[in-house]
Amino acid sequence: MVTLRRPPQYERKGPALDPYQVVIRPLITEKATHLSERHNAYTFEVNPMASKTEIKEAVEALFPVKVLDVRTQNRRGKLRRYRLKSGRMRNWKKAIVSLHEQYRIDFY
Repeated sequence: MVTLRRPPQYERKGPALDPYQVVIRPLITEKATHLSERHNAYTFEVNPMASKTEIKEAVEALFPVKVLDVRTQNRRGKLRRYRLKSGRMRNWKKAIVSLHEQYRIDFY
């Protein structure tokens, strides 16, 4: 677990999240498969309110692994047309979780 040298500057807004609420689903794409095979990094769609430490704790709670690093991206929703009206897909958050070299996650 991460220990802070100083107290946090701000308090997190919103409710406390369970591990099942933080990690929504794994992303199985060609690029994600390449990352998992070559760099032992796995991608997940996560709750937009989750922080990096919450993502790390949730992945370690859901899978028996040791997380080294968490990188996050806030993805903007794409523009889509529905017949004559234009709409927008929802915004979402993506997390790339790097694991210790002796751990693996098997999704299949």
